[in-house]
Amino acid sequence: MSLPGHDCDNCPAGAHLERMGIRLEKFDRLVALAGNPNTGKSSVFNSLTGLKQHVGNWPGKTVARAEGGFAFNGIRYKLVDLPGTYSLLSASQDEEISRNFLLFGRPDCTIVVVDATALERNLNLVLQVLEITSKVVVCVNLMDEARRKGLEVDVRSLARDLGVPAVGAIARTGEGLSELIQTVAGVIAGEIATRPLRPKHPAEIEEAIGELAPMIEAAVPGVPNARWIAYRLLDGDHRMRQALSTGELAELVKAEGAPVEAAQSKLISLQGRQ
Repeated sequence: MSLPGHDCDNCPAGAHLERMGIRLEKFDRLVALAGNPNTGKSSVFNSLTGLKQHVGNWPGKTVARAEGGFAFNGIRYKLVDLPGTYSLLSASQDEEISRNFLLFGRPDCTIVVVDATALERNLNLVLQVLEITSKVVVCVNLMDEARRKGLEVDVRSLARDLGVPAVGAIARTGEGLSELIQTVAGVIAGEIATRPLRPKHPAEIEEAIGELAPMIEAAVPGVPNARWIAYRLLDGDHRMRQALSTGELAELVKAEGAPVEAAQSKLISLQGRQ
């Protein structure tokens, strides 16, 4: 089927896209969808998955959880729409759910939707996601609004500076979403290399991270991104310290050894007890 508002007669991506709606019992790849509120993230989600999604709450939370799926070139993708958030660093429910999913849900790729008319404000979240994972594609949405305001967005330069692919889009009409899907598939397959921009910490911070990260790995074998967790501990992140001291981190990592669906259920259950 074709994406709405997009001429896909000669478009191989559109020709091989199938919206799967709520048929999510089996999937091959897990994709997270992140972004600030009011970036058109829901439009991206709806355009990729169709109008039939599984919508509920994260167990124990009042925060909505929406899932949908699509198939592309014979591969089934499950798309999880994370809560709209401006940051991953504070203790709000939305931010904690999003960062926990990126850390422990281990999506194969994360799409970060940004508003083309407010890039500076939106890039704060992009940079924080890049600290957690290198498998990122930036969807620069609302390109029509940017043009209407006389703004010119150089998507290629943005991708070069961030070290991950960036795709211009107008999700409301479907423009750019075929390229987005192809790019996500390329990043997951390793056909598109990413070298994410990450901040350089002062030498003393780097030294402390270098000492703390192996200790975290020893305490929680298999923990992903121990360096990022070490930095959060040094920054005084109470929730991260609590999760480490209570064994919650170990439980989350252990859940990753189960099949993907079981691991996700375990993750959500633990988040619901917070």
